[in-house]
Amino acid sequence: MTMNLSRYTKRAITGGVVALIVIGIGMYLLGNLSGYEAKELIKSSISGLNTLCNTIVLASATILALMLTLLGVSAGTSSKLKDDHYHHVMEIAKVDTVIFIASLLFFLLFNLPVAESDNIPENWFSTIYYISLGVSTILSSALIVVVLMLYNTIVNIIKIVGLGIKDHPLSVEEKNSETDDK
Repeated sequence: MTMNLSRYTKRAITGGVVALIVIGIGMYLLGNLSGYEAKELIKSSISGLNTLCNTIVLASATILALMLTLLGVSAGTSSKLKDDHYHHVMEIAKVDTVIFIASLLFFLLFNLPVAESDNIPENWFSTIYYISLGVSTILSSALIVVVLMLYNTIVNIIKIVGLGIKDHPLSVEEKNSETDDK
């Protein structure tokens, strides 16, 4: 199965990958942790992870709601937009919905009292810590992708609707009725 991504989506994904690499380098610089060190770091970072997931859930839900306004503006203009514009909006909605669901699930998982459990072997805590850092990194990068995709969509609408650019790649060229009558 191949995905046909627009250049705007590819550019947004590139931005997310750059963010992922930067955060990944930060994780790498932490070095290896013992189980006890990781357990202490989990205890101190769990509230921040919960806050991050909660923020991403709220941001993605807000983005979905505001996209309805975006569709209203797109549909209510005198300029005609190509189907590619609406496909791009659907891509944003799909990715944002996945981020919403994943953030909510990880918010629930991060609320489990893992660091308080006596049933988890000490050597597992470093793995749990790195997994939690990886999850937060991926969710943050994914939200960056959505914001960049949304930015591209907004810029295109401003160019077409606000600035009246007629030769934009997402604008449908309207035939002049005076020319057709002659």
